[in-house]
Amino acid sequence: MSIVTPSQSEPTGQDKPEYMKRNGIFVPPGEGDTRWIVGDTYTLKVGAPETNGALTFLEATVPAGAGAYPHVHGKHQEAFYLISGELEFVNGDDIITAGPGSFYYVPSNTRHGFFNKSLHAAKMIFLYLPGGYEEAIFHDAPRAEHGRPAPHMMENLPTPSPEIMERFGDFILPSDLPSAD
Repeated sequence: MSIVTPSQSEPTGQDKPEYMKRNGIFVPPGEGDTRWIVGDTYTLKVGAPETNGALTFLEATVPAGAGAYPHVHGKHQEAFYLISGELEFVNGDDIITAGPGSFYYVPSNTRHGFFNKSLHAAKMIFLYLPGGYEEAIFHDAPRAEHGRPAPHMMENLPTPSPEIMERFGDFILPSDLPSAD
């Protein structure tokens, strides 16, 4: 095995000022805009304004009996990574049971949703491509309050803005998710 090193005449990263710019985005633990949405707690780590429209990245806690009703994003792709707990994901006309370490990618125009029918909260991260979908998610969502649990999903049902739904190409589909009973 040999290690290739640049010759004296080739520029290195240290010689290129554009490589040395501090363009990275760092968000420490516990930071970000945190909202209660349909019984879940979502924290926006980075969105379209910070990524020049590239992506929206969130972390979520989904309590037992909570989730997101089946829906379609017409202009965004979505991806989920389950850190802990168990969720049932809707994938078109199928249900997938996911545990820690599971990854689920959802192309645009695909029916999807998720539900936590276990006894414990699930923790996941998810992202949207391109960015900007945080506007739709956080529309009219109350800010989370320290020391208080999120209201139950039936007490915190959002009223989707028709203008936002149309702009993002979203629509809610009939649910066949299990009930919390």
